[in-house]
Amino acid sequence: MTSHFETSAALKDLLQRFDVLDTLAADLHAAYELLQRCLAAGNKVLTCGNGGSAADADHIAGELMKSFAYRRPISEADQGRLRSEFPDTADALIGSLETPLPAISLTGQIALLTAFANDVDYNYAFAQQVYGLGARGDVLIAISTSGTSASILNACRVARLRGVAVLGLTGRTGGKMGPLCDVVLRTPADETHLVQELHRPIYHALCLALEEHFFSTNGRRG
Repeated sequence: MTSHFETSAALKDLLQRFDVLDTLAADLHAAYELLQRCLAAGNKVLTCGNGGSAADADHIAGELMKSFAYRRPISEADQGRLRSEFPDTADALIGSLETPLPAISLTGQIALLTAFANDVDYNYAFAQQVYGLGARGDVLIAISTSGTSASILNACRVARLRGVAVLGLTGRTGGKMGPLCDVVLRTPADETHLVQELHRPIYHALCLALEEHFFSTNGRRG
């Protein structure tokens, strides 16, 4: 049977444009399958990272929560209920709402992050959120270019406790992330900015592949 990975235009295009990622083909397939199973089952994706990787964590959640390349109309059932309960504003709501792929960036909780850093210890701030928000069947996308960030490793440990699968994005060595991850994508680079330059096309391709799977029958956005 042909896998979605083999037929996904997004993932095929990624490997064609970035031949340096050829060695990651099997792991990219595994990452896609992990995320697809999570979302198909009605679970959610959590993301976290520090510095530039925090921006990447936010970026991933944004690509999943709204339309990327394909239209995402809300369900007929929800449209009908809106028209029944809010007839005066239903058309605007229906025209503006999109079906999400549920995702939460743990880097965006500024009050909680700063309170935890001030009152407890920043190295456990993401772990606290995974403990509070993570549920069995969810996936945590944990981003650390070195693979040694204490706050990210602790989040991965608590994810294991909560039954949350872990997809790690890191650099060539993987640092200490490997044993804590269900799938780890070790980009073939060592310097932080070079690792981050490869993380962006990887997560863009994964998000687009997921959108292809769930929404391609709706057609591409105009």
